[in-house]
Amino acid sequence: MSSANLETLLAEREIVQVLRRYCRSMDRIDAALGYTVWHEGGLANYGPIFTGTGRGFIDWVCEFHRGLDKHHHQIGNALIDVQGDRAGSETYITVNLLFRKDGKQMLTTGFGRYLDRWSRRNGRWAIDERNYANDFSFTREVEAQIGWSARDLTDPSYAVLGALGAG
Repeated sequence: MSSANLETLLAEREIVQVLRRYCRSMDRIDAALGYTVWHEGGLANYGPIFTGTGRGFIDWVCEFHRGLDKHHHQIGNALIDVQGDRAGSETYITVNLLFRKDGKQMLTTGFGRYLDRWSRRNGRWAIDERNYANDFSFTREVEAQIGWSARDLTDPSYAVLGALGAG
């Protein structure tokens, strides 16, 4: 394997790790971890939901999540094109948002894609710009059993993984 191919594989792995940290930051409402996903001044465009900086998005979405009963973010297929210290990616996502409305337990499930522009600065990959492509979502009444995981730093995962690459 050439050193160029190895560098590309390492960059792709680092980018996927950042995407995973993003999901963790969302579900644990860990703003400090979420801030590491974007470079300073990076942009977040979630269409009519939110447009602004990545840091501003993290603050907004953490506050939004506190109003929900539970939430769960997952990433799926990720296509990543690395060109030196820059990259582009398309990552499929699924989000589940559990909340109460009019005394009923409701679940919104959304499917979309993160279209991200990345750069490596000072050896760290992070997002310069995210555009969220909302493919479709649906909301329905459910009877869900809420588990014992925590939406903060007391979640059992922190005992196993710690801050997990907050930088």
